[in-house]
Amino acid sequence: MSRPSGAPPATNDPAAPSCATLDCLHCSVRHLAVCSALSPDEVQALEQVTVSQQVTMGSTLARSGEERQHVYTLTGGALRLVRTLADGRRQINGFVLPGDYLGLSGSDHHRYDIEAIADSRVCRVALPQMKGLRARYPHLERKLLQRACQELDAAQDAALALARLQPAEKLADFLLRLAAREAKLGGDGLRVSLPMGRGDIADHLGLTMETVSRTFTKLRQQGLIALPHLNVVEILDEDGLRSLAGEVLG
Repeated sequence: MSRPSGAPPATNDPAAPSCATLDCLHCSVRHLAVCSALSPDEVQALEQVTVSQQVTMGSTLARSGEERQHVYTLTGGALRLVRTLADGRRQINGFVLPGDYLGLSGSDHHRYDIEAIADSRVCRVALPQMKGLRARYPHLERKLLQRACQELDAAQDAALALARLQPAEKLADFLLRLAAREAKLGGDGLRVSLPMGRGDIADHLGLTMETVSRTFTKLRQQGLIALPHLNVVEILDEDGLRSLAGEVLG
């Protein structure tokens, strides 16, 4: 089914977004997305109001302070949520991975810059149309509430991780969270892809890039991980990594 070509772009990148035909029932991340709450018949209603949009690496899907006009589900690639502090420092609030939903906010404006750190693709739905779907299908509303609760739990866990004093604890916790996501996508959970760079990880964990690099080396030397490629981590000792990540929790 073709999508309307006249839908307004949700990006400030000078290149126009590239849109494609949807097949929601056969989407590889549907089991992770909020649309999994919909039956096959109901998915057709979602497809009627959804645009599949390409977001090229380095482009910005939305900027902080802009009025929110759409919600998004990431179906491929990776995004980062960035806020620039008053002194110019950059804080990465989080990373958006396939299956994640962008739109659970009480604000009428975007609170972060949403930037692509890899060639990505999102499913885009206008806010009024998503509101109509939520009213029409109460189980979709329940799924969104469940996702909101999960994000709140994740934010609380992330706050605890950021409060830890040891960089190794922060990095171990971060890698285990990514491994859990890999497992949900069908991987074995022991080989973690890192679409983000060391600088992104540092700005997310409140560390310097040099500290992140040294900590990766430390974990490798301890036999907890292997680093076959710059953007790939193999977990060799999952129990050891979990012990390290959970030390502060006691």
